[in-house]
Amino acid sequence: MNDQSNVKIRLNNSELWGGLIGLALGGFVIWSGLKLKLGTINDPGSGFVLFYTGILMCLFATSIIIAAMTEGGPTFGSRWVNTRWTKPLLVIVCLVAFSFALNPLGFLLSAIPLMLLLLRVVDPVRWSLAIPIALLVPLGMWWILKRLLLIQLPSGIFEIG
Repeated sequence: MNDQSNVKIRLNNSELWGGLIGLALGGFVIWSGLKLKLGTINDPGSGFVLFYTGILMCLFATSIIIAAMTEGGPTFGSRWVNTRWTKPLLVIVCLVAFSFALNPLGFLLSAIPLMLLLLRVVDPVRWSLAIPIALLVPLGMWWILKRLLLIQLPSGIFEIG
């Protein structure tokens, strides 16, 4: 009876299953890299980075599996105890609203209210800090993306011509 309960605990080990899923995902990434052709170190193919990323993923997943088997880990049920979903759901709703507002309003008019909302509602920051951050971070990102990296961003209502 005691041996069977130990087997149940091992099968309900969330870290073990996370490691197994990570191992399978890493195997898929390796396979995708091979499918795209590796090339050489001097002339890498399109699957070169993907292949070696998959190897790293498998190594990390294997270390998680070994740790889960030797040290044990939390059960699935214990991971969800006292979980509060309001803030993660609020962030998801904000990001969905941002994605819908991005094209019609443009990057800056979408990102500034998003930042302000996240800074004040999700993890409250005082107004004297939230307003400068909500203005300067999107402006800084806009400048880096648009001017330095020459990435075209949605201009929204400010579009000329």
